[in-house]
Amino acid sequence: MTPPSDIAAPAASAPARLPLQHRVSTAPFDPYSVERMSSEQERYYLASQWKMMWWKFRRHRLAVISGAFLVLCYFVILISEFLSPYALHSRHVDFIYAPPQRIHFFDQGRFVGPFVYGLDYRLNMQNLKREYSEDTGKVEPIRFFCKSESYRFWGLFESRVHLICPAEGGTMFLLGTDRLGRDLLSRITYGARISLTIGLIGVAVSFFLGLGLGGIAGYYGGWVDSAVSRLIEIVRSVPHVPLWLALSAIMPVTWSPILVFFGITLILGLLDWTGLARAVRSKLLALREEDFCLAAELMGARPRRIIWRHLIPSFMSHLIASATLAIPSMILGETALSFLGLGLRPPITSWGVLLNESQNINVVALYPWLMFPVLPVILVVLAFNFLGDGLRDAADPYK
Repeated sequence: MTPPSDIAAPAASAPARLPLQHRVSTAPFDPYSVERMSSEQERYYLASQWKMMWWKFRRHRLAVISGAFLVLCYFVILISEFLSPYALHSRHVDFIYAPPQRIHFFDQGRFVGPFVYGLDYRLNMQNLKREYSEDTGKVEPIRFFCKSESYRFWGLFESRVHLICPAEGGTMFLLGTDRLGRDLLSRITYGARISLTIGLIGVAVSFFLGLGLGGIAGYYGGWVDSAVSRLIEIVRSVPHVPLWLALSAIMPVTWSPILVFFGITLILGLLDWTGLARAVRSKLLALREEDFCLAAELMGARPRRIIWRHLIPSFMSHLIASATLAIPSMILGETALSFLGLGLRPPITSWGVLLNESQNINVVALYPWLMFPVLPVILVVLAFNFLGDGLRDAADPYK
């Protein structure tokens, strides 16, 4: 019986399906090959927390540049006497309020190396301003690694060697002079030693109080936490600037410059610990419930050891970032107090003390180079902020 014509018969000409081709390795089977990592994977997955922070920090170019700049600044304070053209209190009575001298390399089309022209001045009888002009007939070459005015290096031994010196019998005021004829470049270099170190010491005081009180509040909780929290709120509720002024004003005028320096440092540290204490308290409230904290308690560790050896190191990266952001506030605080005449006082030299001479707007209008000490303050504060941003991003595990 033949099938109907409208029913299609199975296609007899359909090609046969070919078996799937599998790649077969002739290498002997290694059961541990799945657990092996490449060298790059091993380098990444086995890296420590600090190394991973360094890798992320290097990608933040602005933070790296800021960090290099700050390292250079702190290197400068180690050899301030050597780098300064003049001694700290060296006076030039014939060059009071002298303007900055420009560095030249060519004299009448002839290359003679770095030099400055001498200065001539006359007194303007209308506004009593000393008006200086370059004397192109006095070519005063700049010397390097030379002997000039004597100084005591860190107060330990006497020396006369400077990195850069004026010509014999000449002058070299690259940033001008003040009302006593003292070189501003030398005084700014010396002032960096005080302004930069006061930030480090102030942060050390602030960290000691913040870590101690915040750690106790976060670990014990209860009434201890309530007492520390109320203390933090009281300190933060008081306006800082009037409190700075009051605490600075009560320091006796008979104190030596060193005692005034440490007094200002202590004031700055006593007022800046509250923010860090809050951060430490919140971190420890969460970390004290972790298993490693319970294990340390069961092994008999004391609370002090648990706080300082187990809890605080677990967020040390956050503390480092906080320190870099707290130092500029210390520098600005010292500068503001010294500028108002309530902080450091002469003969101590800091950037704030130098700016104290530019309070009179009439003096600034006539001699604007007296505002030069504000430039290192701005640069250092910006560098610390950029460095803190980079460290904060590098310490963030979610970035």
